[in-house]
Amino acid sequence: MAKPFFRRITKRFLIICNIVVAICFVLGCYVKFFNPDRWWFIGLLTLNLPYILITLLIFFFCWIFAKKIWMLISLLAIAFCWKAVQNIFPLHLSASFKTQKDTGNIRIMSWNVEHFDILEYKTHPETKQKMIALIKQYQPDIACFQEMVGGDDSKAINYLGDFKRRLEFTGYYYSYENRFDFDQAHHFGIITFSKIPIINKQTISTPPHDYNSIFQYVDVIANNDTVRIFNIHLQSLKFTQNNLKYLDNPDTNTDTTLSESRSIIGKLKRGFLKRSTQSNRVKEEIDRSPYPVIVCGDFNDVPNSYAYCKIGDGLQNAFVEKGIGFGRTFSDISPTLRIDNIFTDKKFTIEQFTRIPKRLSDHFPIIADVSIKMNK
Repeated sequence: MAKPFFRRITKRFLIICNIVVAICFVLGCYVKFFNPDRWWFIGLLTLNLPYILITLLIFFFCWIFAKKIWMLISLLAIAFCWKAVQNIFPLHLSASFKTQKDTGNIRIMSWNVEHFDILEYKTHPETKQKMIALIKQYQPDIACFQEMVGGDDSKAINYLGDFKRRLEFTGYYYSYENRFDFDQAHHFGIITFSKIPIINKQTISTPPHDYNSIFQYVDVIANNDTVRIFNIHLQSLKFTQNNLKYLDNPDTNTDTTLSESRSIIGKLKRGFLKRSTQSNRVKEEIDRSPYPVIVCGDFNDVPNSYAYCKIGDGLQNAFVEKGIGFGRTFSDISPTLRIDNIFTDKKFTIEQFTRIPKRLSDHFPIIADVSIKMNK
């Protein structure tokens, strides 16, 4: 008598758990419909969508050996969020990439270069040289760098003229706020290098006029068409080393756990709120563009987040179109953090995409080759 009762209770408990996980998955996938000012905490679900998806799949396969009808809970949740699932994990069998670019294509690189390791330049100058060598190997036509530390003086360690010459670019556009200069010889901002003629350039700065509230675009002439390239860096989480250490190895000390958890949750909340405002502003500028757009940058947010969906609305994501796996671009914390993106107007064809998993900064560079569709 006790055994059937225990089975019924266990089955009901598992059904309820499966339903709760399915609801969390749907909410996380459709966070774009929830105003972050009131519903910021749903972003926590979006951060964990890959793991929630895996849990749904575990439930799905477990029900095969129990009561098959309950497989529908996971199946319906995944089907309802199918587009979001593809944003997390594109179902491509392969993602080959030719280093030699085809004639007529535009090669775009986006990379958070983490200052080109300027703090370690005296002791480890080889890191910067390896980064430059990697860029030269792939020969991008357009390179959008975030967290760029550079200077106009030829005596600067990161002299911009030297980057331009060594990387064979014909022009660049650097955006920064002077009050956030790295030191007297270097600024700190975002920069777009180009081998394609730049005919127009603009920095957009909005209150509070800090580093993450500025972004830029350049207009270039590519194959007789004008293209607008956006370079953005949305609000970072500003995790301290203690935060990162705790995330990697949670402390069992109650006081430490409480303190670090509060710190991390608070920073996540501020990040969600600030990125929602920043992404709204970026989207407004994208919609004003008279030309096809390409949007590159460090979003500091994951696929299906409010910022990702807001900026990507009406555009196509290079990784989703041609990538494979989870496509991790941030080298710390979690193997699922794809927070760097290249979005393009649907007037482009994305020919190929790659992520270069070399730990030369705390982000991996991403590259996409695109072509402009012929007008019909």
